[in-house]
Amino acid sequence: MDYQLKTSFEAEPEFAAYLNERINEFNYQHSPPHNQARAEGAITPVRIMVVDSAGQWQGGISADLYWNWLELKDFWLSETLRGQGLGSSVLAQIEQIGRERGASKVLLTTFEFQARTFYERHGYKVVGMIEDYPPGSSYYTMVKVL
Repeated sequence: MDYQLKTSFEAEPEFAAYLNERINEFNYQHSPPHNQARAEGAITPVRIMVVDSAGQWQGGISADLYWNWLELKDFWLSETLRGQGLGSSVLAQIEQIGRERGASKVLLTTFEFQARTFYERHGYKVVGMIEDYPPGSSYYTMVKVL
């Protein structure tokens, strides 16, 4: 069979979907938990919103629960709320929710210029690092045992 290599500098959403489907099929065959995570209701989203007296969002955290893990996705607080212990409270609350729902570990990623030291103060350990990503910084994968 004759093959060609074609290069594109466009998003190519159909091609991206094709690759994603093939990877998922492979994962399902070789890792039953991957298949289970795709079942309806297998992933539970958890959101904690910080809301001011006017009902406006001032920050919060989003996470997903699956495979007995709590995966932190996005965590942000407005500048005026930082340094007062609110972030620690939000983190403790989402970890408690994770425990109550069967999570035994927490996973997150963060950049060096974001919150690595904050997470380390709360018991998270660096389990992976990519140096110079983005240039001049590093990217960390962190885990905490609940």
